Amino acid sequence: MFQNFVHYFLHFGFIALFAYLFDKKNWKKYYLVLLASMVIDVDHLWATPIFDPNRCSINFHTFHTYIAAGVYLALLLLIKNKTAKIFFFGLLFHLVTDALDCLWTNAWDLKVLL
Repeated sequence: MFQNFVHYFLHFGFIALFAYLFDKKNWKKYYLVLLASMVIDVDHLWATPIFDPNRCSINFHTFHTYIAAGVYLALLLLIKNKTAKIFFFGLLFHLVTDALDCLWTNAWDLKVLL
């Protein structure tokens, strides 16, 4: 139960704090952009079953792979637009959150991320 709270807090609550610290004047805009980065989870729709609480998303779902993370990181570093940067940060933070959840579910065994 606590693990689920932490997972969803990171996905929805922490990003609000991050958006506020990123730009206090326009934090609501950036919070919405970070929420929009949740679109990454569309790749769950072509998995069977769509949701499996014991499945590690990292390197299972198409947009949750290390290759995808590399693309998100490259775009974060290369793109100058502040809104796009925050979107790609959101994608990377989503992957970190899912990786933490995966580790927690699997007794912090790093092998599950390989």
